[in-house]
Order: sequence, then structure tokens, then C-alpha cells
Amino acid sequence: MLKEQTAIVTGGSRGIGRAICLELAQKGADIALVYAGNTQAAEETAAACRALGVKAQCYQCDVADFEAVKETVGKIKADFGGVQILVNNAGVTRDGLLAAMKQADFDAVIDTNLKGAFHFIRHVTPLMMRARYGRIVNISSVSGIMGNAGQTNYSASKAGLIGLTKATARELAGRNVTCNAVAPGFIATDMTKALVEKNSEAIVGSIPLGRVGNPEDVAKAVSFLAGPDSTYITGEVLRVDGGMAM
Repeated sequence: MLKEQTAIVTGGSRGIGRAICLELAQKGADIALVYAGNTQAAEETAAACRALGVKAQCYQCDVADFEAVKETVGKIKADFGGVQILVNNAGVTRDGLLAAMKQADFDAVIDTNLKGAFHFIRHVTPLMMRARYGRIVNISSVSGIMGNAGQTNYSASKAGLIGLTKATARELAGRNVTCNAVAPGFIATDMTKALVEKNSEAIVGSIPLGRVGNPEDVAKAVSFLAGPDSTYITGEVLRVDGGMAM
């Protein structure tokens, strides 16, 4: 399904990113795994992808650094020959109430979650435009649709990703490059584990389907938007949230 295609997955070492890498690898895509600092987790995920019969390589990169992203994309192009799929999944949280939030915590979340996606789109799209083919999937959040108390920075970054997705989709449609977003709800990952355990009853009660999602639920949505069955879909925001934000 995705054979002879290369997918860049940022934040690909753990959680949702790992599930996306494995799902795309299972469909035959080669994986360029971009990670921030956990080399062991990144290499373990890459090894799991290789076990599925594809090429997988890790690239340590601060997605918030414009020049570092440019250099990383250049390395990936040299190693793989091109890029057909880009999944902007890298994200951080610095939760806190608005009245007490530090500027540094707001900036850190915007720089990674929103600007990081822009940086990769900016440096990957020339390759896709020349090839007249590409699939970009940005991982947003229901927090960017509904807002979430205690997450003004995170909600702003994820809402910004939706605007970035729609504008990018309009600009690149003429070159057969689609750009869509996936908006997960509560997904069982290391990032949400403590929150879910502390507020399990309230969280599950807010989800019509009555359960927290799995990383694989998000990965399958990404795989669909990155694959051949979504050729007439662009600028869309696909919620994977158990009905939470409907």
C-alpha cells in the first residue's frame, strides 16, 4: 500500500509517534524517525519497524530549530532519496493556569508543537512539489477544537496547527500534495497516564464511547490520510476522540 514511499514521523520514538511509525511500516513505508532526546526508545522503535521488512533510520533533531530541521531534511533526502509522507507528531506540554503561566512555558509549547510543524512543512514541501505528490498529516488535538482549562499554550498550539493545515492544503493542492490533521482526544500514552489515572472517572464520563483511546486508534487514522484511499481529502480535521468534541 505504501511501498517505495518514505515517511518522516516527528516525535516518533514513543506513544502515538511509535504507533504511527509501526502502522506506516506495516503498510510498507520506509521510516525516517525524528526524535528529541531518547535515543534508546527511538532505536527500539526503528528496530521494530525494520522487523516489518522496511528501512528505518533515526534522526535526533530539535523541531523548534529552523536550521536544524533544514539540515535533518537534507540528511533524510540523501539517505532515502525523497519524502512522500510527513507526519508532524512532535509535541510537548507545559500545563498551568493562564494567570500564573510563565512566558517561557507558553513559548516552549508554541515553538515545538506549532513552529516545529511549520519548520518541517517548509523544508519538506519543495521535495513534494517537485515530485507533484505528497501527504502531510499534522497531529492536532481536541484541545485545539474545544479549548482546555489549564492548557492555554497547548490549546493555542493545536488550534494553530488546524489553521496551518487548512492554509497549507489550499497552497499545495495544485501540486497534488494534501494536508490534513488528526485531532486525538484522551489517548493512553506516557504523556496522559498520570492525568487519566487521577481523573479516570471524570475523563471516561466525558467520552460518549466510554473509554480512553489507544495510540493505534490514532495511527490508523494517520495511515488512512497518508495512503491511496484519501486522495480526494485535504484540509480536513479528523477527530479520533470517541465522540468527545462532537
